[in-house]
Order: sequence, then C-alpha cells, then structure tokens
Amino acid sequence: MSTLRTSARVGSVLAVAGIAALLSALPASAHVTANTAKAVQGGFAKITFKVPNEDPTAGTTKVVVNFSQDYPVPGASVKPVPGWKAQVEIADLPKPIKENKADVSKAVKTITWTADPGTRINPGEFQEFDVSAGPLPDDTDVLTFPAVQTYDSGKVVNWTDPTPKAGQQEPEHPSPSIKLATKANDPGTMDMSGHDSAAAGGSAPTAAGTAGTDDTARWLGGAGLVVGALGLGLGAGAVLRSRRPAASGAEGSKSE
Repeated sequence: MSTLRTSARVGSVLAVAGIAALLSALPASAHVTANTAKAVQGGFAKITFKVPNEDPTAGTTKVVVNFSQDYPVPGASVKPVPGWKAQVEIADLPKPIKENKADVSKAVKTITWTADPGTRINPGEFQEFDVSAGPLPDDTDVLTFPAVQTYDSGKVVNWTDPTPKAGQQEPEHPSPSIKLATKANDPGTMDMSGHDSAAAGGSAPTAAGTAGTDDTARWLGGAGLVVGALGLGLGAGAVLRSRRPAASGAEGSKSE
C-alpha cells in the first residue's frame, strides 16, 4: 500500500509542478490594445481600441487615446457606443508636416470616451471602441496611441510605455500601436474616396490585426500544455501502480 501511495504522490507532484511552470509563462494580464484588420500608409483604417478592466474592485469610466503629432492623422470619426460619449479633438500642429504629398497643419490630437452615469467597464469585463481614421502617415510603419485609463475609484493607469524593439521585454504598460503596410506591399485597392476597399471587406488580417488572435492562440496553447502536464503526471502514477501487483505475484510464487 505504501508503494501505491508513493506513486500517487509522485504523479500529483509532477502534475502540479508542470501546471505551475506553464501558468507562469502565460500572459499575466490584458493590456489596452489597438487592432486593425488592415492599415496601409496613406489609406484609411478602422482601428479598434480594446480596453479591459484590470481592477477587481473598481470600474473604468473614462478612456483617452492620444494621436501622434509627429506622424499626424488629419481626421477621425467614432462608432457610437451605448452609454458612452466620445469627443474627437482636432488641433493645430506646431509646424505643418508634409504627408501623402500634402501639407498637414491640423490633425487629431485626442479621442476621449466618457461613460454616462451608471455606466462603466466592470471588473472582469472589457469594452471596444471603434475609430475610422486617415489618411494614415506615409513615413512610418508603426503608429502608436498612448492611452490613459481612469477608474471610478480615482485610479489612473497610463498606457504610455514605448513599444519594445524585437527581442526586448514587454513593458508593464505598453502604448497601444498598429503596424502600417506600405502601398507597394498592399494587395488591396483604393476607391475614389481614398478609403481602402479591402479594409472594409473581409481581407486576410495583416500582422497588426493578429494581436488578439495571437493572445488567444497563446492561451489555447497554454491550456493544451496544462492538460498534457496533468496527463503526464497521472500516467506516471498509473505506471508505478501497475508494477506493484506484478512484483507481489512474483514473490508469492517463490514462497510456494
């Protein structure tokens, strides 16, 4: 009986150790992110800002997204969200910038979403805010949107850390960002209004649009590994238990 108990304990320890190691490798928490199915330099894009509530005792009631003044975006419109008011601030640039063969002197500075009384993003929930923006700058391949998240407890979280370079560790509060494809690498077409027709359709996501999919894949992969670790631990215990009766039978035959 002692051998059986020992084998069971060994299997349990292996399973718990495997789960602990795998869970430590999974993302610790969600971030405020910017996602788009398609974003091309000089074109228009639908950008979705996903805002999760990370505080277990308070709700999010205000979100401010800042647009780059170094790589300005002249215009933006928002999709209405029930229970939230949105304000798009257009401001003069310190100095006109030439983008897309045109002088840009005014651009989007901030977009602010404020919750109506009684509305908030509750703990364990998230909200998505859609924006149609453009023309996008033609002199960068990454566009960042530093954001500020305010809770009804008075807590403020600044999602303003610079985007890490390849190989660098992700900061605690990274700025939301999207990648811009160059026109030369864009398989879509532009309609007469300047809006990207592929962005409105169901085209294959670019690298910028796969952020949410990548997070999901990581969680699913981690869950699969956890299940595998459980199976490994239980299997080890089963093998050890199966060997005990055989040994006992052999000793009994010798005594006869």
